[in-house]
Amino acid sequence: MSNRKSTQDSLAIALEILKRIPRHKKITALELRDQLEAIGIFRDIRTIQRNLEMLSEHFDIDRDTRSKPYGYSFGRSCHVLGVSSLNAHESLLLALAEKHLKFLLPKDVVSSLRTHFNEAKYNLEFDPKNHKDRVWKNKIKLVRESQPLLAPKIDKTVLENISKALYEDRLLKVTYHNANKQTRKATIMPLGLAQQGVRLYLVCRFEGFDNERSLAVHRINDATVSSFRFKRPEGFSLAKYDSDGRFGFGEGEHCRVQFDINKQAGYHLLETPLSEDQVVEELENIYRISATVIDSLLLDRWLKSFGSDVCNIHKKRGHNNVYSAP
Repeated sequence: MSNRKSTQDSLAIALEILKRIPRHKKITALELRDQLEAIGIFRDIRTIQRNLEMLSEHFDIDRDTRSKPYGYSFGRSCHVLGVSSLNAHESLLLALAEKHLKFLLPKDVVSSLRTHFNEAKYNLEFDPKNHKDRVWKNKIKLVRESQPLLAPKIDKTVLENISKALYEDRLLKVTYHNANKQTRKATIMPLGLAQQGVRLYLVCRFEGFDNERSLAVHRINDATVSSFRFKRPEGFSLAKYDSDGRFGFGEGEHCRVQFDINKQAGYHLLETPLSEDQVVEELENIYRISATVIDSLLLDRWLKSFGSDVCNIHKKRGHNNVYSAP
């Protein structure tokens, strides 16, 4: 029974290695070991090398021995089940996923998919049959609604440790600084990662507290993954955290906002309303808008961004029937 189990394990490892050998780029035994560890398979370098030698006897695998570490790749004529079978559409999907989700995917996932990402990139760039899929990337664009900013600098190790702790539900020990440059240390439960524009925010719960807060990842100076796991709070939802306006510096409290806006500046609100219950009253030169929204600093900033085109701003909170100036 143990021999059968050993054979199954050896076969599983060999297949995982085979899937990760690229056709158009060399990969080393060390890179293969890292990719296997990312999916929970732990083997030493010598074991990986023996598997590569064995696979080379049965498949057209090229070994580049000009310098160490040796690199491995499939020969041009080799046809096996693996990343080399990616078609143009799959390559396009992987290329877009790598571009737009690179900060939101766990490091282990990115590592385990590295060969697939590289193969997808090669398929799109160098295979003439994939011309339409290649140019599609240049036909689509995510457009910013605000003044573009450069992304803040994030410590690579910090981001990797945040990702690992979040993926494995482990406590995280962090050292961070706030906007006043005051340094703090804390043990936190990492609950979610969100990208807002060029910034990343870690939603977490501080040790000893039962509410959630957001930490700007670029303000975290150090992050150490604890060996202790935690149970995620049953009532927490990252989607609800967002819908409550917490990333807009609100506390989830709704309000009824009313304001007058110049017709030219406010016409887009007829096409893209603030809420389902938005009411528009058309006057001579203005629209009078009222809608139920999350009360937040983001709302106040948005209203102020219209300058003199918006006036008579009032808010009504709770069951109070009286509007008041914010």
